[in-house]
Amino acid sequence: MLTEKHLDAYAQVMIWALDTARGRKLRKGNIVLLQSDPAASALAEKIYALLLGRSLQPVVRWNPTVRMEHDFYALGEDKQLTFHPPGTKELLGAVHGAIHLRAPESLTHLRDIRPERISLATLARRPLRDILDAREQRGLFGWTLAMLPTLEMAQAAGMDLDAYSRQIVNACYLNADDAVAGWREVFDAVGRIKRWLNKMNPKTLRVESEGMDLEVSLGEQRKWVGLSGHNIPSFEIFLSPDWRGVRGVYVADQPSYRNGNLVSGVRLEFADGKVISAQAEQGEAFLRSQVAMDEGAAQVGEFSLTDKRFSRINAFMANTLFDENYGGEHGNCHLALGSSYVESFSGKVADLDKRRKRGLGFNESALHWDLVNTNPKVVTARLRSGKSRVIYENGEFCC
Repeated sequence: MLTEKHLDAYAQVMIWALDTARGRKLRKGNIVLLQSDPAASALAEKIYALLLGRSLQPVVRWNPTVRMEHDFYALGEDKQLTFHPPGTKELLGAVHGAIHLRAPESLTHLRDIRPERISLATLARRPLRDILDAREQRGLFGWTLAMLPTLEMAQAAGMDLDAYSRQIVNACYLNADDAVAGWREVFDAVGRIKRWLNKMNPKTLRVESEGMDLEVSLGEQRKWVGLSGHNIPSFEIFLSPDWRGVRGVYVADQPSYRNGNLVSGVRLEFADGKVISAQAEQGEAFLRSQVAMDEGAAQVGEFSLTDKRFSRINAFMANTLFDENYGGEHGNCHLALGSSYVESFSGKVADLDKRRKRGLGFNESALHWDLVNTNPKVVTARLRSGKSRVIYENGEFCC
């Protein structure tokens, strides 16, 4: 488990991450939503004290227990699944930051729930997410996310709790003399790679690996982003491509837990930007239900690459936050089905209304599901000059 020293360092890192995600420090009196799983209370208490110490206004919300979440989807009527408590929209319309803490005590408690019931609730929450997205685009809001180890997570990843905890400590630089300084160094290094990629401004990417040959059209007015403070840990460098220009085959060799379902051995085939074939060695029916969630769920919202030189994660963690940042021997790429990230727009985000987003090929969906490939791969950029250049190989960016 994490020691008091680790928790103190983690709390400091999360405050740094929130300030970084906002692009500027929170000011006295700003409202910060602190939303936590019950099992993450030890870290939540540390963060709460730091927020009070900065004269901020923390608003604490606890996520439901495993039993409560199961009963919500199993017993709730449609009106209950889509209900928003009074004051929710008002709070989200005024909040300046949010820190989300996850410590899952079960990964499979929703596996007997019909996917369409979860989708109904997910779709109903989309207007709430739109409120926060709009505030973020105006520079009024930022968020970050972290996870604490639990026995359930460790067992799902095939580790004991101590080994799983060590992965988190190493990944988040919590053993460093100054964890925040460590993250600032990584932030600067990732920033140099982002500037190199954005200066290059490729037209398309070709991703080749075992059983995979995928072409991704980056689209107009795009930029590479990453390590924005939104997730701890975060080493990925990603963009939201023009979904209409995705074609070929994508393979995810890493398993994925979603809504209580384990999906592994995923193979997706794209034509004209849409999934035309979705197969999985395990959980294929669930995979197909997610692809059919809404019109945008069968389209790509994100493409990402992680450089193994930064990420210390070298094991499957059974959690997307860590698995999408896997370093290991070959780094990773991941593709997300569903919603895109407007922060990948190279212009002024506040000017990116829905009509312009659609015109530029930014995908919209209630789904966002990261599917990770950790196999050796070569990523080749086709430049707007017509020339080609390998930008990623052997788990590293070639710059």
